[in-house]
Amino acid sequence: MTNHRQIIIRGGRVLDPEARSAERVDVLVDGNVIIEIGRPGMGAPEDARVIDAGRRLLHPGFINAHTHGHHGLDKATGEGWALERSLAVLPWINADRSHEILKLTATLAAAEMALKGCTACYDLNLGLPSPSAEGTQAIAEGYEDVGVRAVIAPMLADRTVFEATPGLMSALPESLRQQVTGFDKTSAKQSIAGLRHALDHWPYDRDRLRLAVAPTIPLHCSEGLLMACGRLAREFDTGLHSHVSESKIQALACLDRHGESITAHLGALGLLAPNFTAAHGVWLDRDDMMRLADHGCSVAHCPSSNMLFSNGLADIRALLDAKVTVGVGTDGMRSNDNENLYEEVRLASLVSKVQTPAPEKWLTTEEAYFAATEGGAQVLGIDGIGRIAPGFKADIVFLDLETINWIPLNDPVNQIVHVEDGTSVDAVMADGRLIVENGELTSVDVGLLAREISAARDRMGCLHASDGSVIERVLAAVDAHCSELARRPYHVHRYGAGLDHAPEE
Repeated sequence: MTNHRQIIIRGGRVLDPEARSAERVDVLVDGNVIIEIGRPGMGAPEDARVIDAGRRLLHPGFINAHTHGHHGLDKATGEGWALERSLAVLPWINADRSHEILKLTATLAAAEMALKGCTACYDLNLGLPSPSAEGTQAIAEGYEDVGVRAVIAPMLADRTVFEATPGLMSALPESLRQQVTGFDKTSAKQSIAGLRHALDHWPYDRDRLRLAVAPTIPLHCSEGLLMACGRLAREFDTGLHSHVSESKIQALACLDRHGESITAHLGALGLLAPNFTAAHGVWLDRDDMMRLADHGCSVAHCPSSNMLFSNGLADIRALLDAKVTVGVGTDGMRSNDNENLYEEVRLASLVSKVQTPAPEKWLTTEEAYFAATEGGAQVLGIDGIGRIAPGFKADIVFLDLETINWIPLNDPVNQIVHVEDGTSVDAVMADGRLIVENGELTSVDVGLLAREISAARDRMGCLHASDGSVIERVLAAVDAHCSELARRPYHVHRYGAGLDHAPEE
């Protein structure tokens, strides 16, 4: 059998965002690397596999800067949820997840991303009471099976939302206080030891699958854990990723506890560096943004999640003006309901246009596209992805130009940001391998995956059925306390109404 190590893609329109054009070219791939781009009909090895892309637009695989693969069982369950409400139920809904379920949910996330034009992601995954080497490797197997690159960052914490949120623990009835203080929590020392073991025994190619460190939310981590996370990331030369100023309550809580903002606190502990990514960043102020910029940090912008969880509208124009690298993320299925980066790119553009009437402050489609490609590559810390160019990895999405989204073909940059929704994805090449052809995954059996996910969901539902009444009582107490806490004034405004607190009734 002929080994088609080399592939020649003939006649596809390759998107050039700077020229706002998509000219027809041929692309020669050797193994997993693009080695030449030239005019249609350029020479190629006789035994190269030929892919006819004459009716296709080619763009680099999108890069998801922030997601949670373990949310796969939670799709479409989050209507009416605020962030703190979701965090409060984690010890129940995410407990007792086997390695099999961790792999299944990662496979589901990777499959949806691949089918919707995304070839790489930053996955902050959760293992309770703490991540294990076996669990993180199970997650990696899911991404490996589908063929999507992933930076997998197990989330670490040694405090609950009840301890991190001012006044929340005391606001709970005594009976519920006993429930939430009885959770099995892992010490900072144990968490770091477990992640160190996983990093020491990581069996995968770092270009495709790598581990990173994720102190989940700064106030959910003791200072000892935060500093240990920083040391571990430096020792293993890997990424450091945390949810920073995602909600107004987080911003207020840090002022209450430390008398300074979250970024100031992280800076004082030595965590801010070029390998650090702040997820969401909704409630960052100017000083926070400049602090991130000064340390070369990045921000993962998740507009769907920010709105669905009622956290507000992040000021991405101010971040870009401060020279902060910005990527785009879907967040997890509990806080978004899908892994569709086309939707996030469109919202990233549109959200900026409802924050101000000044056109010069709006996010351009070029900027939104860059955030989903090269910006995302910088967030992940992976060189050689995010562009279709010689020397870059062959991560290429083929869009069918005969679908309704591309009739007529006008400005391809505007069209990919404001029109494309994933329904035009015909093929996806990841690391030189076609993992989607004719709009269908070739790497995993989606029908079998659906059956396995359904069975896993039923098992988890039965496991936690007896907790229902306790969960409802906890949620009622959290909602009452946090809705009142969020009315406290703060010096930046991030709600759609332009207010820093809810209007009086």
